[in-house]
Amino acid sequence: MKLKLNKKVPNFKLPSTSGDIFEISKVKRNIILYVYPKNNTPGCTLESKDFSKLNNFFEKKKTLVLGISGDSITSHLQFKRKNKLKFDLLSDEKLIVIKKYGAWGKKKFLGKSYMGIIRSTFLISSKGKLLKIWSNVRVKDHAKEVLAELKK
Repeated sequence: MKLKLNKKVPNFKLPSTSGDIFEISKVKRNIILYVYPKNNTPGCTLESKDFSKLNNFFEKKKTLVLGISGDSITSHLQFKRKNKLKFDLLSDEKLIVIKKYGAWGKKKFLGKSYMGIIRSTFLISSKGKLLKIWSNVRVKDHAKEVLAELKK
């Protein structure tokens, strides 16, 4: 399934580090949903910390930041605590949402091809419509770029 700009994003329910089951259709604020490959890896740690540093600015724009990966809730809780992240992480161990949102595909590393999580960010309006997609994200300054887009 291909997500389309200005169309409603598919609803989903996933376990959250808040202790609740998060359901995207229940949120009536803008959402930044960033999909990342793995907790405690250099790029993912940097990206998560960058979003956390800017979280107050996102909140002023009535925007909820959420990270999502295939890691377990236990792993997410440790990662969140260790890096003092100011927002919740969602666990998609079966990769259902990650695939539905198009953040799963062929990747290359050291000349080998494999299937994996494609670092992606989705900006979703308070009405549940997709406003922007960043795919194959480069971590450096990405959170600032997302905030700049939100300020437009």
